Amino acid sequence: MSPVRTVSGESAVEAPSNTIEQLQAITADYVNSRLTGSLTSPDLTTATYTENFLPSTIQRSIFASPLRVDYNRSLHDTTSCATYTEMVVTDPRHPYVIGTQIRVDNTTGEVVKVESLITDQGDWLFNATGTKMYAEREDWFTIPVGRRDTREAIQAAADAYLDLWKDKTVVVPWGTPCNRLEGGIYTGNGSPNDSCNVGVPSRIVEMPDRSKAPGENKVMGRPPSGFPGLSSREDLPRTDLTIDLMGSGRVANDPMGSNLPAST
Repeated sequence: MSPVRTVSGESAVEAPSNTIEQLQAITADYVNSRLTGSLTSPDLTTATYTENFLPSTIQRSIFASPLRVDYNRSLHDTTSCATYTEMVVTDPRHPYVIGTQIRVDNTTGEVVKVESLITDQGDWLFNATGTKMYAEREDWFTIPVGRRDTREAIQAAADAYLDLWKDKTVVVPWGTPCNRLEGGIYTGNGSPNDSCNVGVPSRIVEMPDRSKAPGENKVMGRPPSGFPGLSSREDLPRTDLTIDLMGSGRVANDPMGSNLPAST
């Protein structure tokens, strides 16, 4: 599961329909429901729900039972009325790394869609303990106003990253230092010269299924994408979650890596 976290900019967009407090309440309820295995918000039970791109219901998902969530972080975008939550479960009985995007109606404030990508043992580079360790060390600070990028710049950088997987000549605006967390593997060592420009697999051809939600002040959650060519079945794309921290036009961090489900 790969997160691209990026900064929301100051471009001319229509006024947000959901406040940051409303979105924070939704993600807080979502995380709490994962901890308890019970849903207190009726919105979460009636919303359209998919799990690794397959239609389901949240009542019949892995969330129907309590999970020992050891780490979580949520991002909120008041402009597109969307949130992104990443959770790591290191329970040795069944560890998970989970990314969830929640879409909210911009007029009613109701949750209308919940999309979860779930990875566990056997998935590519999966290591929940390593993911938690490195993710907790990262500082997702609020980017100063003067360094924030426009939403257009953020989306262009995300698209460049995805386009790179097909066309290795595409130039991605990598910043320096920049670190990539691939599953439980970290590319950086704390050097000011750390780079995210360490290459991508060569078998990927096209990723037309892209969903973006630029974050508020900090980052961009971009779940999910389909990765044709990395699955055990050539006709079945694996899923990817990427979140990048971005400022001053450069990608500064590519943290949650690629834990791609082995069969989806």
